[in-house]
Amino acid sequence: MIVRIMGEGQWKLADSHFAELNTLDDELLEEMEAGDEEGFRRTLGGLLDAVRRLGEPLAADALEPSELILPAPDASLDEVRAMLSDDGLIPG
Repeated sequence: MIVRIMGEGQWKLADSHFAELNTLDDELLEEMEAGDEEGFRRTLGGLLDAVRRLGEPLAADALEPSELILPAPDASLDEVRAMLSDDGLIPG
């Protein structure tokens, strides 16, 4: 799976990491619905850190189609809310 973090680049992750990312995505969705800004910041950072830790960065000039696009670390709660589907940032 290819994941893009807006403003940073792309990472290639094994599909086996999907469950961990999905758990963080579910937490992020709950915090957003509750308006928990502190929890939102913490979980968004954790989700992005997990992608960086688990994935292999692609070369800066690589333009692979991204299966998942995540917000930049400094994205506001409203900006992320606009990116969400009913399932959160990660479908499924």
